[in-house]
Amino acid sequence: MRKIKVGILTFSDGRDYIHKRLEPLNRRYQKELAAALEKAGVEVVQGDAIIGNQRVAQAEGRRLAQAGCDLTICNYAIWCYPHLTAVATAFAPGPYLLFCNVHPSEPGMVGMLAAAGTLAQVGRPHTRVWGKIADKAVLAKVMAFIKAAGALSLLKGQTFGLFGGRPLGMYTAVSNLDQWQKMFGLDVEHIEQEDVVRYAKKADATQVDRALAWLEKHVGHIAYDGKGLTPEKLKLQIRSYYAYRQIIAERGLDFVGTKAHGDLTDTFVTVDVAEAFLNDPYDWDGPHEPIVAATEADMDAALTMQIFKHLTGDPVLFSDVRHYDAKDHVWYFSNSGTHATYFAGRSKDPARNLKHVSFLPEASYYPAGGASVHHFAAPGNVTLARLARKDGKYWLAVVPGEFVQFPRKIMAAKGKTVTPEWPIAFARLECAADDFLANFPCNHIHGCYGDWTPHWLHVAELLGIEARVFGS
Repeated sequence: MRKIKVGILTFSDGRDYIHKRLEPLNRRYQKELAAALEKAGVEVVQGDAIIGNQRVAQAEGRRLAQAGCDLTICNYAIWCYPHLTAVATAFAPGPYLLFCNVHPSEPGMVGMLAAAGTLAQVGRPHTRVWGKIADKAVLAKVMAFIKAAGALSLLKGQTFGLFGGRPLGMYTAVSNLDQWQKMFGLDVEHIEQEDVVRYAKKADATQVDRALAWLEKHVGHIAYDGKGLTPEKLKLQIRSYYAYRQIIAERGLDFVGTKAHGDLTDTFVTVDVAEAFLNDPYDWDGPHEPIVAATEADMDAALTMQIFKHLTGDPVLFSDVRHYDAKDHVWYFSNSGTHATYFAGRSKDPARNLKHVSFLPEASYYPAGGASVHHFAAPGNVTLARLARKDGKYWLAVVPGEFVQFPRKIMAAKGKTVTPEWPIAFARLECAADDFLANFPCNHIHGCYGDWTPHWLHVAELLGIEARVFGS
């Protein structure tokens, strides 16, 4: 992914003699802010001039827009004339973060509050953060906003590849194209699932054989049974992966979803292997950027996952909310497709993950056969989320929790009570089971390791939608 590009504008006193006297102080604060953000991994476009009059405010705002910044930070180290922020943000790209130092002899806080009041009066939304940028907690707050704004900016102009139509009668899997374009700047390209079949036939046999050998070397166990899972069926799944990669490249797709059920799963082969390695940060040919692939053509799942990917850069879980085990206070999150093998070991090294993975003959629900990519998710704190619609309006559900593991024999026994061929994430959530089941918006849930709740709350704020953190 490209880096998020952040513009910084620093504001000054409108009285020229004060502006000139304090310009070195302003520049020092701007450079410190820029250096901290660059170290955190974002691209920074600093204002050329400290803004002390309206002409400079116009010029600097336009320059950030021309530079293609994803957002603008308005920086306050001293008292400054608030109308200058109004003028600059009429041209500089939003969203806007107002940042100030905290120092009794340098009234940046006064300047920020005056500017914030001005923006509020003119109806220009913004977020405020204050403190020393060298403070890790303050930097974390700034970066949460930057990543949220950047995640939404990265969505603009992207294309979702929709393979097939509505799956299994699920209303929650089908989104409105007009709404996606208006809210997120996204387009949707409809693609026939038959294209996967056609392109799979064209895959290079040498590449397919090499991929099979790599899988047989690294996957912990491949349970060939001579019927549902054979080397030939696994090679057909590898071919389907190459088919997706070629279609994605040719059509300029950024993320995808596939119906599969009742079509590919009945007459071709399951696409579990393809979906897993699309979502992974690697395949048998080497490292690659994860490509969000939602099973059951769930559009809002793919949307949630794509934002997660933009926030984290990591693979994103797609799963069904399958079962709640009250005895052990643990949820079973399990689904036939899209569990990246990354979750088996939480590593970017495929060898460390795949030793925990088994390829098992696909469940009887899918007569075309193939391998189900089975594993248990590695333990760790997670943030789970879902963008959903209620009465035509989007809202956001955020569910903090953790993935846990038990001794392997116990996990296998628990897995056999659901669908033993499928991957499972055992999750403990920071909310009561009754509350979750009464209010979570659908059967699919998505997540990444780490605490991303603040980032998601900024996403909701920037989109102007309601957000609920379960358990808070």
